[in-house]
Amino acid sequence: MEKELIFGHQNPDTDAIGTAIAYSYLQNKLGYNTEPVALGEANDETAFALKKFGFEAPRVIKTAANEVDKVMLVDHNEPQQSVSDIDKVTVTHVVDHHRIMNFNTTSPLFYLDEPVGCTSTIMYDLYRYNDVEIPKNIAGIMLSAIISDTLLLKSPTTTDKDKKAVEALAEIAGVDYQSYGLEELKAGTNIADKSEEELIDLDAKSFEFNGQTARVAQINVVDLPEAMERKDSFLKAMDDVSEAENYDLFMLLITNVLDSDSKALVVGNDNAKAAFEKAFGKVVDSEIDLPGVVSRKKQVVPQLTEAFE
Repeated sequence: MEKELIFGHQNPDTDAIGTAIAYSYLQNKLGYNTEPVALGEANDETAFALKKFGFEAPRVIKTAANEVDKVMLVDHNEPQQSVSDIDKVTVTHVVDHHRIMNFNTTSPLFYLDEPVGCTSTIMYDLYRYNDVEIPKNIAGIMLSAIISDTLLLKSPTTTDKDKKAVEALAEIAGVDYQSYGLEELKAGTNIADKSEEELIDLDAKSFEFNGQTARVAQINVVDLPEAMERKDSFLKAMDDVSEAENYDLFMLLITNVLDSDSKALVVGNDNAKAAFEKAFGKVVDSEIDLPGVVSRKKQVVPQLTEAFE
């Protein structure tokens, strides 16, 4: 059978990489010929999870059409978040938990999108639906993805499905999800040895809001005041990238994973900043407190979408 690549979004997180691995295993069991790949290097948290459950990081690709004619997408659907030549390949499958935007195909495909906290939660149901046993290591990397995306089930995106999947996958993987989850989340909060340019690109996605282009980045920390000591450097890096990439708005969400509060740094043109303030309130000296905001998908993107319209 013709080979297909499976991958998540650019600047991949644990869900993008972990679900690609899990989906590739499932699809190969169902008779497909697939390989999980990534659109960027694994971050510290993902590297921790991969090592914990005995995986090598998937190889990184820049383009897909030079290797295959068909691909499967996980944890994203928007073209600007995908591989650079997504328009040159046929998408045959999508498994996602985000909004559907600017996505279209010339042929029918398998498309499954659910409003849950993590794509791996959907993947857990797909394994059960297809009656495929989940290996211990696959369960572990899927569990890691859900812990990451839901901040150990504390995010407002968390659903009962996520909770049930976590409990079941933790049992298969043979770990206590509470203690392991804290270890995993803390593994991704070391920002001291990274530059501001690296940090604002580690977990960043681009969105189009009514003709305006926005970049929304997020970093997780355990010491918010320490991170804010680098505010001026963050803002300069954001300005530089915005100018180079023509972003109308650049938002950096800095989230304390221990208390689930965030602070945002914001740069952009006047119209874009006005839309941001319409959604979230007054920005003072390029910053704003966002207590309880931890989810880009549920607490940032929908609000910006409405404000820009």
